Amino acid sequence: MLFDLRRTGLTLACVLGFAALTTPALAIDSHERTQFGRDIVIEPNERVLDATCFGCSIRVRGHIATDATAFGGSVIVEEGGQVGTDATVFGGGVRLAANTKVGGGITVFGGGVERDPGATIGGDVDVFSSGLWLFLIFGLPFVFLGGLVALIVWVVRRFTQSSVPATA
Repeated sequence: MLFDLRRTGLTLACVLGFAALTTPALAIDSHERTQFGRDIVIEPNERVLDATCFGCSIRVRGHIATDATAFGGSVIVEEGGQVGTDATVFGGGVRLAANTKVGGGITVFGGGVERDPGATIGGDVDVFSSGLWLFLIFGLPFVFLGGLVALIVWVVRRFTQSSVPATA
């Protein structure tokens, strides 16, 4: 029993030591930024894994390792800023200053792209500027859900109405 306890303790110590040594190495780009209703600002010497914003904008002065995604806001990449892979915006736009880089593509639903000639984009730029796209993405599910609720209410009322004959 003493041998098993030592072996378990040694295993636990090894696992904890490994976790303690590898966590700082992985933490360099490990933090993500998510905000609701308040803009995200990535400062010049800051690196984040990804940034997601609901009802706000993302201002990139530093480096986002993967994606920048904004719902109801914009992605603004200022001079020297970088987005590692994709920038995706629903209901807003993308603005790229000089000496900026987006490693992947840019996709915009319901907005536009302003790009300085000195900006670099590594992938495709897809812009769906019509309001129809916003309706299809955000409005159509609510119309479907409303129709489903109306159907349920109609069925419940139909089968719960009393069948008492009217008296004359």
